[in-house]
Amino acid sequence: MGDFEAEYKRKLTTPDEAVKVVKSGDWIDFGYNVGIPDALDKALAKRMPELEDIKIRGGNLMRELEIFKTPNAAEHFCYNSIHVSGVERKHIQDGTVFYLPIRYSELPGYYEYMDDIDVVMVQVCPMDKDGYFNFGPSTSHLMAACKKAKCVIVEVNEKMPRALGGFNESLPISMVDRIVEGDNPDLPTLSSSEPAETDVKIAEQIFPMIPDGACLQLGIGKTPNAVGKMIAESDLKDLGVHTEMYVDAFMDLTKAGKITCAEKKRDVGRQVYAFAAGSKQLYEFIDNNPALMAASVDYTNDIGVISSIDNFISINSGIYVDLYGQVDAETVGYRHISGSGGQQDFVLGAYLSKGGKSFLCVPAVRVGKDGTKTSNIRMPMPEGSCMTCTRTNTNYLVTEFGMVNLKGMTTWERAEKIISVADPDFRDELIADAEKIHIWRRSNKR
Repeated sequence: MGDFEAEYKRKLTTPDEAVKVVKSGDWIDFGYNVGIPDALDKALAKRMPELEDIKIRGGNLMRELEIFKTPNAAEHFCYNSIHVSGVERKHIQDGTVFYLPIRYSELPGYYEYMDDIDVVMVQVCPMDKDGYFNFGPSTSHLMAACKKAKCVIVEVNEKMPRALGGFNESLPISMVDRIVEGDNPDLPTLSSSEPAETDVKIAEQIFPMIPDGACLQLGIGKTPNAVGKMIAESDLKDLGVHTEMYVDAFMDLTKAGKITCAEKKRDVGRQVYAFAAGSKQLYEFIDNNPALMAASVDYTNDIGVISSIDNFISINSGIYVDLYGQVDAETVGYRHISGSGGQQDFVLGAYLSKGGKSFLCVPAVRVGKDGTKTSNIRMPMPEGSCMTCTRTNTNYLVTEFGMVNLKGMTTWERAEKIISVADPDFRDELIADAEKIHIWRRSNKR
């Protein structure tokens, strides 16, 4: 290791000393997903009461941060989320967290014209013999952030799995200004909840559309998990993976012999992803696994790359859909839930793929705690709703009551198709809504 080891010792410092570089008014990039720092978070939390107007950028938090415990936190900093998790969601209500609307594939490019990145803090693998720190399962956009930062601080965690690349998955020590060795905490895990009956019904309609040799992208949610479970129990073979988020379902399918990536004409034999989150077993599976390929999100989510892979199957979830075919996957009215992420990237890329298909899964109804049913097919959508997928891009819409292809459909054809997969209890009301806005013809089926 030689010179790298000497450089490592020169740059090694304590968390408290490292965060002294932060000053009021700074922008801080705070890692991403499981790469969010731990010891540096605690050290920064101790300093936060003496700082003002700190702007922090991160996303997909999987644990509560110490900085959020700062008294009157919003007076000292704001946290700007690339993709909102349950942890971040509750802090939107107290004025500490704000959302950054993006197409995820564009994120690395944003950094090219950002001049305000003062500090990057990120948790990484121990340095290798060639002087590189691997980002672990959080490649995403982190190299782009580090290239533009005035100061890069890495926090070494011996429990961080080494994610093989790809590209942009490792940071050379020459780009690092300060090194911190923390307490090597376990990585936060993400549990896979059992699919509900509705999710299974939706998955049952998608499953027959998946051919041997298909390349999969599974979004976050119970329905993609249900599809994964069906594939594991099926005769499908030689499936591939090119995805934004790598989850336990892919590991399970690999172990079941369903995923080989043998049919992929791009990154042959490799399962490509931008970041990963899941169980402890998933992190162990990722560690030094040559079958997997971590890459920056401007590659994994690039529409041109996705469309160049034959039989690309994209499965994502939505919250609401209206009679135009617009899908909201981010909000319930003004209440922020998630983010746009890469949904548009994969919806567009999968449709352009030879033999490819994009599925947006929206349960037709939600049932309140009091047992009251409300329709998730709405016209108009609730006030404050954000359109994640435009009506021109929606391909297959799937509910527990059916599946329809909206590509190339006129407004009246769309209205009829969408209402046909709504809960029957709401169809007459939806037809009346369609008539009010002049997208219903006399010849439409009721």
